Amino acid sequence: MKKTVTQSDVKQYEEQGYLMLHRPILPLEKFERLKSHSEAMFAAAAKDGKQPALIDCPHWRDPLLFEWIFAPELLDIVEPLIGPDIGVFASHLLQKPAAVGKRVPWHEDSAYWNKVLDPMIVASITIAIEPSLPENGCLRVIPGTHKHGYSDYAQVKNPDEQVFGIEIKADQYDESKAVDIALQPNEASIHNGRIIHGSNPNTGTRRRAVFTVRYFPAHVKFRPELQPFFRKGFHIYLARGKDKAGNRYSDPTVSYEPNTAISTA
Repeated sequence: MKKTVTQSDVKQYEEQGYLMLHRPILPLEKFERLKSHSEAMFAAAAKDGKQPALIDCPHWRDPLLFEWIFAPELLDIVEPLIGPDIGVFASHLLQKPAAVGKRVPWHEDSAYWNKVLDPMIVASITIAIEPSLPENGCLRVIPGTHKHGYSDYAQVKNPDEQVFGIEIKADQYDESKAVDIALQPNEASIHNGRIIHGSNPNTGTRRRAVFTVRYFPAHVKFRPELQPFFRKGFHIYLARGKDKAGNRYSDPTVSYEPNTAISTA
């Protein structure tokens, strides 16, 4: 493993629940191919003149994405954070089109994955495909909130303007402490699956586009039988090291159905 994060980085991740890496993550040619491949997938997913806001788990049907999901440049970042045995839980291509990209309410990923991963340990790496800035709705996190991970939720007041219909109750977080995860292309952030995070609407003139991969340590047990969504068929993969939990992993050389979920802005 090439050392790509410092002890100070590890300490911040453990204490604050997130990291920003303001340096090139992938070699330039490798990043340019990721960008080109992402653009082709966004274009293929567009329907009725609407651009996709989310392409969920595109690697299931497109094994070419494992060039980046299994990239040593990413695995060498996550290994000091979760250990040498690394599984892939999910990946996402996300874009927030200029002027129409909606707000993502404050939430914890752990609230949606509760019990399916036991224990709940996930490190999500997001690579910016284009500039990700406050004006175009970059990711925001509330440091330190990963130490809980299961807040109480309520319905949002204006659901048509939100990506989700529920949000963590306002008395359970301090929005004044939120940090904007501003990134330039080929820079990355990592956040803990339990941290409270969200994003503002895109009020700028350029879109935000990112590729996110969610990794878990292979001593975590994947238990899809505990939630209906995951029982329908959900693929996990072993990226590095050995399985330590008796999980069953899918073949990264095979294209799987059902097709990836796509939602529009």
